[in-house]
Amino acid sequence: MPQIFKLGSYWVYFWTNEGEPLEPIHVHIAEGKPLPNATKIWITKDGKCSLANNNSKIPAVTLNKFMRVIEVRSFEIISKWKEIFGEVKFYC
Repeated sequence: MPQIFKLGSYWVYFWTNEGEPLEPIHVHIAEGKPLPNATKIWITKDGKCSLANNNSKIPAVTLNKFMRVIEVRSFEIISKWKEIFGEVKFYC
């Protein structure tokens, strides 16, 4: 599972098996280490974020900060996704 970057003690990452057919571009966030039930955030065509779920129960204030960082770094995330999966589809 590729780690994209860390935010304090939280990991922002992809799972290498993102479904068949490939799911739209998204990241997972979990504290300490990757977890299968981590928070999931979709990346939209315009580089914004859409929360799919907050399974990691990240506090709202922290989650909002993370989403702003992800939006700022969306170009990097999209590039890494394409490098790993070979294609990019967007949630919206």
